[in-house]
Amino acid sequence: MHHVEAWLGTLPPLLVCLIVTLVIGLESMGIPLPGEITLVSAALLAASGAIDPLWVGVAAATGAIAGDSVGYAAGRRGGRPLLDRLGRRFPRHLSPPHIARAERMFARWGVWAVFFGRFIALLRILAGPLAGALHVPYRKFLVANATGGLVWAFGTTYLLYSLGRVAERWLSDVSWIALVLAIACGVATTVYLRRRARHAITDETQVPVSIDR
Repeated sequence: MHHVEAWLGTLPPLLVCLIVTLVIGLESMGIPLPGEITLVSAALLAASGAIDPLWVGVAAATGAIAGDSVGYAAGRRGGRPLLDRLGRRFPRHLSPPHIARAERMFARWGVWAVFFGRFIALLRILAGPLAGALHVPYRKFLVANATGGLVWAFGTTYLLYSLGRVAERWLSDVSWIALVLAIACGVATTVYLRRRARHAITDETQVPVSIDR
């Protein structure tokens, strides 16, 4: 992650935002890319003052929402054969067991799987194409997609930005320690959000949301 942040730090702010949008957008379309690492790195870069956190959040949310929508359209058109092709193309990330697990989540939780999917690597990649292949109504998908994308993008960006700024103020004379602490806090936050999302999806005591075909 530190290498990604160092590389982004050599680029103009506009290019950083474009890279954030592109990487997260492609990941949301169904291509396994390090979207979360890119967002975390850009947010920590914003904490150093190199870029405005608002634009990092906008870039991430745009990539997430647009990418999921494109993935939805592709899944709607390609159906299950598209998911099978993705599995053959990226067997390490989208093997049949991965796709089957994602399908079970959708069958149980409907569009809520799209919202919580923003915080889980597997669903972050598959939510759009799978929702399209399962013919989830687009309006419901868009609401869950936009809500999840905004919460994930701006929540992650401003949380890490705030933590980074606090660390820099406290440890301004030892900047590398501030960076390590900020990264550690970011990782801990990500783990916490993932656990909460997995718990919400797998909790059998909750009532699933139905999908209108």
